[in-house]
Amino acid sequence: MANQIFRLTAVSCLVFTSMIGSAFAADVLLRTAIIQVADDVPLPISRLDLPPEDLGFAGGQVALKDNRTTGQFLGQNYEVVEIKTTSDALQAEVDSLVDQGIGTVIAMASAETLLSLADKAAEHGILVLNAQATDDRLRNGECRANVMHVAPSRAQIADGLAQYMVWKKWTDWMLVHGSHPIDGLKADAYRRAAKKFGAKIVEERVFEDTGGARRTDSGHVLVQKQIPVFMQRADDHDVVVVADESQVFGYYLPYRGWDPRPVVGDAGLIASMWHAGHESWGATQLQRRFEKFAMRRMRDEDYLVWLAFRSLGEAVTRTGSTEPEMLKSYLLSDQFQIAGFKGLALSFRPWNNQMRHGVIMGDAKLVVTVSPQEEFLHQKSRLDTLGFDEPETACDFG
Repeated sequence: MANQIFRLTAVSCLVFTSMIGSAFAADVLLRTAIIQVADDVPLPISRLDLPPEDLGFAGGQVALKDNRTTGQFLGQNYEVVEIKTTSDALQAEVDSLVDQGIGTVIAMASAETLLSLADKAAEHGILVLNAQATDDRLRNGECRANVMHVAPSRAQIADGLAQYMVWKKWTDWMLVHGSHPIDGLKADAYRRAAKKFGAKIVEERVFEDTGGARRTDSGHVLVQKQIPVFMQRADDHDVVVVADESQVFGYYLPYRGWDPRPVVGDAGLIASMWHAGHESWGATQLQRRFEKFAMRRMRDEDYLVWLAFRSLGEAVTRTGSTEPEMLKSYLLSDQFQIAGFKGLALSFRPWNNQMRHGVIMGDAKLVVTVSPQEEFLHQKSRLDTLGFDEPETACDFG
């Protein structure tokens, strides 16, 4: 698909002109590409989760406006190249970015595609910001020095959920995971989190994806009979922990189980990076800006792309440079912090290039809690209680 360069609207031009008295001329220009590798993915269970056409890109455009608001006073400007492509065409897109002199890329791609992109980008000194792939291996044995992980790891998400479960004293878990590889990886993260924080997985079950239709007119009638049978005769447990990144069965578990138990994880109380009902720590301001621009609610993908581009903007502001290596050096330094509207300032872990994150847990309407929980302490940052800490890392950039 042809590249689309996001430009200032006429209204924005009038705002800038009125503020500085003349057309905005930048001494420093950062051109960033936002790439979405849109290979075939199945439809979600709920029609409410159908992805909008501008998923992720809308977050980037709001960040563009935010960056330009600051940059206009410092002689700094920003441009975005938006690319929707496939993994087969990705190499050609990278070559095109090199020809255009673009040195920073925000990627929405799977783990394998991200690795391919990163290795190609490294040949040309391009800095990649990962805004989608959560695989822990990308932060450990398969880490790349030119990739900054704005997306959380599965370990961070699982640890955030585990902390709240332990705080609630719901420490006996029934783990139900899907049959797809990514569901197995999420289950691994929950197993690690249970061991780390003192919970116990009393039983595990696998929900096999048989390939049947997941969205039918009579789906709720069949599910109402099938799910209790699948969940009956389970060992005594406090909570059902769901690992269903493939969205095959998880949403069917709340209110339909054999035993009356809460459901958490990828259904019920969902652990995520953002929530449409989040209002604390100034989040309402970002929600309103985004909703005014996109005419819809902000999703995780929008938040992560916004956060990636704002991080680049902060680095440009502080260094006065657009050179990828200088931006990366600042992002990994103790001086870098950015408000993520989740209570604690966010920064990057230098041992694996992972952004420190808070994990939001909420239901369909409200935020229930945000981890890390106050009771879990760390010598440097409570955010480092989530995910792989420095002594645990298997990442070696050498």
